[in-house]
Amino acid sequence: MKNILKLLENNARLSNTHIAKKLGISINKVDEVIKKAEDDRIILKYTTIVDWAKLDNEKIWALIEVRLTPQQDIGFDSLAERIYSFSHVYSAYLVSGTYDLAIIIRGETMQEISNFVTNKLAPIEEVQSTVTHFLLRRYKDSGELLEGTEQDKRLPVTL
Repeated sequence: MKNILKLLENNARLSNTHIAKKLGISINKVDEVIKKAEDDRIILKYTTIVDWAKLDNEKIWALIEVRLTPQQDIGFDSLAERIYSFSHVYSAYLVSGTYDLAIIIRGETMQEISNFVTNKLAPIEEVQSTVTHFLLRRYKDSGELLEGTEQDKRLPVTL
């Protein structure tokens, strides 16, 4: 199963026939493993990474660190669920360190992100504080280098 998942994780467009040939197993076995992985929510989503900047349609991304007061007997889980349920939240992680939750959000403008923090996130009673970091440039996303990043334009040194 792991070999099939590794191949799909690297390229979700691989056909089951290609996977079967590459691994030397039957197509039926590949179909069965993928179906079970989808049913068991091991495979959560098939996705595409788009470099929106190339289409002049780049979104504003922010990483927000959130310090929370955990709730009695349930810790951070219900608070995390409340926060990750907002449509702006792209990813949410429980983290170690000074802050408890790291969330990645995206919006059309910095003002939209500011309004989210001010009007949705900060008013939650258990939110003690937040720190917002605007992402200035994406170099790598989901393990994929984004084309169009600045190349080293210095001339090579020759002797």
